[in-house]
Amino acid sequence: MGTALLTDRYELTMLEAALRDGTAGRPCVFDLFARRLAGGRRFGVVAGTGRFLSLLRDFRFDEETLRFLRDERVVDAATLSFLETFRFRGSITGYREGELYFPGSPVLTVTGTFAEAVVLETLALSVLNHDSAVATAAARMSIAAGARPLAEMGSRRAGERSAVAAARAAYIAGFASTSNLEAGRLWGLPTMGTAAHAWTLLHDSEEQAFRAQIDTLGLDTTLLVDTYDIPRGVETAIRVAGTGLGGVRIDSGDLPVVARTVREQLDALGATATRITVTSDLDEFAVAALASSPVDAYGVGTSVVTGSGTPTAGMVYKLVARQSTDGGWVAVSKTSAAKQSPGGRKTAFRRLADGVADAEIVSTAAGFDVPATPTAYPQARALQTTLVDAGEPDTSFEGPAGVEAARAHHRTVRKELPLAALRLSRSDPAIPTIYV
Repeated sequence: MGTALLTDRYELTMLEAALRDGTAGRPCVFDLFARRLAGGRRFGVVAGTGRFLSLLRDFRFDEETLRFLRDERVVDAATLSFLETFRFRGSITGYREGELYFPGSPVLTVTGTFAEAVVLETLALSVLNHDSAVATAAARMSIAAGARPLAEMGSRRAGERSAVAAARAAYIAGFASTSNLEAGRLWGLPTMGTAAHAWTLLHDSEEQAFRAQIDTLGLDTTLLVDTYDIPRGVETAIRVAGTGLGGVRIDSGDLPVVARTVREQLDALGATATRITVTSDLDEFAVAALASSPVDAYGVGTSVVTGSGTPTAGMVYKLVARQSTDGGWVAVSKTSAAKQSPGGRKTAFRRLADGVADAEIVSTAAGFDVPATPTAYPQARALQTTLVDAGEPDTSFEGPAGVEAARAHHRTVRKELPLAALRLSRSDPAIPTIYV
């Protein structure tokens, strides 16, 4: 099924008006960017690019879609005729998925006619605002966790399709696995999961539940030990499985205290290699608070799939340049209070000092004039790459391979962050954005 109706009505009413007054074919440049970092975050993580490219590939107005638009009188007959053969034929450049972004970073730059570029606004924003918010929260949790693995397990706290997208974004930003099987199927993510409290409650005793789980999944499984009494659960787990039990999971209580007590009990029982996984409404602050606790892994649900209190990245999609009637290019921008942003096509690169980022450099120019290049700053790194050329998305950013590439890229660029960026408190962006 096509994705053309994943949009707001005003995109098509603007298109209808532009077709009437002759401006629909006017070449334009749109930028997708964030005016500020949502939630007082010190950096943002770009995510959703590969998903957007796949959705763009299916951005077509098929017969059923056109029938709906006609029956609901959304647009006139001339616009319906235009949409019958619509496909995006422009170009898109942008930050690679997994890249860091800051206020004003041109995360996506869409170049094409007004007609073909304006209708992409809602689709691009809905994907990147959601996925980037999740990825930014996930990156903060990954930083707090250090070398300890994180599992995403928030599907029950999100819409069914949002849950799949959230699992993907969290993996890109540093999570090791997900409980969501559809995310595993679509994106090749590692999946995990053993048993919930219902499994223990199903059986006549905790011991019966543990024996049945081990018989099915083997000794390397993780037993949930807090359905009734944690010390008794730990004792039962080791008595049933022996000291070779793979792990125990704790989902309640004062986690730093409980984790330490469970570790001491496991060691006393001889289960020194049995891992401890903690869950229970964790966020980046709770994970950081457990840094000195004897915890081996974390499971995070609600917080990561909802952006840890910041469910959208707050990105906008704005016309920044257009061709005038005489064929020249004009930079355009809003001047509304608190919503100003520079017009013109932009080139972006990150200035580095001994491998550490110290500024986001954004060069502006009207239309297709070539702005300043990274060569003006010897230690700078270019940030933009071609994502779509003449309407054809670059397939290397899509599918499981695209996810792995984004994850690897994020791992690399996160090393450029200054130490101040790793703090979890609300603050200004870790580096300034400088327009030149």
